[in-house]
Amino acid sequence: MTDKTGILYLIPTPIGNLSDITIRALDTLRSVPVIACEDTRTSGKLLAHYEIKGKKLLSYHKFSEQKRVAEIIGILSQGEDVAIISDAGSPGISDPSRIIVQAAIQAKIKVCALPGATAFIPALTASGLESSTFRFIGFLPAKLKEVKLILSQIRDSRETSILYESPHRLQKTLELLREHCGDRQVVIARELSKIYEEYIRGSLGDILSDYQVTEKGEFVLLIAGAEPDNAFDPQSVDKLIKSRLAEGHKAQEIILEVTSKYPVSKNDAYARLTELKQKGV
Repeated sequence: MTDKTGILYLIPTPIGNLSDITIRALDTLRSVPVIACEDTRTSGKLLAHYEIKGKKLLSYHKFSEQKRVAEIIGILSQGEDVAIISDAGSPGISDPSRIIVQAAIQAKIKVCALPGATAFIPALTASGLESSTFRFIGFLPAKLKEVKLILSQIRDSRETSILYESPHRLQKTLELLREHCGDRQVVIARELSKIYEEYIRGSLGDILSDYQVTEKGEFVLLIAGAEPDNAFDPQSVDKLIKSRLAEGHKAQEIILEVTSKYPVSKNDAYARLTELKQKGV
């Protein structure tokens, strides 16, 4: 190891429009000898566009992350700088880089994250939804059990929630959101910074009825926060509980339905169900 280690740079790249890259990002890419890329073919087009040549490119994605860490730390330890870039946006935002950042910190190597492009910030600021506080979730997990846990958190949150979603999963995600969160207001941002950029705004019910999901594009899905508990009629909850009790449904089933339709916690739904049962209704 040399006396002076290199710097690990995290460099945002354009999410669509190639002009959306900072001068500092370009200067840094020109100065570093090694660039670790999510996809060397995609990054190669960006580098060629800006005539950045003579760099050692390493593939660095979620499948190669573990095995690349030691190699990158070794390069940094020899005093050479390394830049991490993803296909689009900021490394570490729904893209790999956390493991290498942790390894660099542990090895006392300087980490420098440059500001720049990311998809959810322009989507949020142009959405018209509450932006003073928000919750960024990124891509939903693959397991339905974990998805339902996140949906319950979105249902109860007063903040705007932000998801990334792929075209083939968007329809199902919208259906799950309506099932678990009610007919919430949402905004779909598609192809940001590109020629076909668009925003679709409306209730989940309206969008599911009217919007034809395209098979192309990258989507940011923004969900309005839950209204205060007094924004709905509590009698609606009582009516639903009474109806389901009369039909012979189990308490757990009733609570799940109540909390999926109304901004009511499981504890409050259970307490109300117990009270109504005690009254013999």
